[in-house]
Order: sequence, then C-alpha cells, then structure tokens
Amino acid sequence: MKMSDFKIGDYVYLKTDIDQYKRIVTGYTVRDNSEKVVYLLSLGEEETSHYTCEISTEVDVVLKTTN
Repeated sequence: MKMSDFKIGDYVYLKTDIDQYKRIVTGYTVRDNSEKVVYLLSLGEEETSHYTCEISTEVDVVLKTTN
C-alpha cells in the first residue's frame, strides 16, 4: 500500500493558486490499487479534492507576488 505524502492536519498550498492560501489536509482517499491518492483540502468552509502533484508544503512566493 502506498503511504500518503501528506498527513491529515498538515498545512499545504495549491501549486496553481495565485493567492497561495494556506489549506489544511482534512482527509484522503486511496484509489486505483493504492497507486493514486486524492486529498481533501479545506479552506474555510470549502473542501476540494486534489492529487499529490497539485499540492506543495511550501508557499510559491514568486507566484504569489507576481499576480
């Protein structure tokens, strides 16, 4: 079984979010024979689903300051 890259409670950022809002991992689902993990990220009352490749633990300062 593939271990998840992020834990519930971790603070993360979406790589494509121009505002680079801090989100919290509130859950995850393992799919496709443990090869893919879909994370649930919360920002306020909104919860969205994302793959590992869309998420970072580091804020993208360049993206945030140029938009």
